[in-house]
Amino acid sequence: MFNQHEIDQPMPHSTPLNRRIVLRKRPIGAPTLEDFQLETRPVPEPQDGQLLLRTLYLSLDPYMRGRMSDAPSYAAPVALGDVMVGGTVSRVQASHNANFQVGDLVLAYAGWQDYALSDGKGLTKLDKQEPNPSHALGVLGMPGFTAYMGLLDIGQPVAGETVVVAAASGAVGSVVGQIAKIKGCRVVGIAGGAAKCRYVVDSLGFDQCVDHHDADFEAQLAATCTRGIDVYFESVGGAVFDAVLPRLQARPPQPVCAKS
Repeated sequence: MFNQHEIDQPMPHSTPLNRRIVLRKRPIGAPTLEDFQLETRPVPEPQDGQLLLRTLYLSLDPYMRGRMSDAPSYAAPVALGDVMVGGTVSRVQASHNANFQVGDLVLAYAGWQDYALSDGKGLTKLDKQEPNPSHALGVLGMPGFTAYMGLLDIGQPVAGETVVVAAASGAVGSVVGQIAKIKGCRVVGIAGGAAKCRYVVDSLGFDQCVDHHDADFEAQLAATCTRGIDVYFESVGGAVFDAVLPRLQARPPQPVCAKS
């Protein structure tokens, strides 16, 4: 098995090895260390058309729990013994691919390992001068795009409306709330725990935040949203969704353009 000290230690430059965290068994409930295994293998050698990626940043996202399961889903599960999947910001360490040079920064999907081979497909080049390349995995990456498109393209909030955001302290929810504030909305977050709620209000700028762990959560939500909820950004389901649903405001039907 492995511990955090092992993971944090840099590999000796004289003997470069690839540390890989693989899925050992399928978790039951919350994942534990016993569900994974740390393997050490030689760094792979790129062949013609390939490049070697060195992981700089790894994104840990909620979808990964679903990929650990073999239940039916929108994406195939990680096979037992395979490297756990994950988005990465990586540096090109070696290249036999004309489209990439050594030193390039790329957005990749190299997973939980130090090094990975790629044929270049699916990689996105990043600005090598970017001071915060990890943003490509957060506010300027998948979570940020999800927040932006979900709220503005689907939710279509209007200034003055009340927008409620579940998982408000998370990577997506935190961005949703800030965009809604820019649009002139009153924004109410829902988060688990007093510390998260303080962060949502004090750091992210939400107007209020309700703790779904509180026994009177539903009553607090009703008192906070006395005029109802115009837009709800859903991420969690369950009791939170059940408390929000009766308070959603019905929008008037939008006009349908006649076909010419």
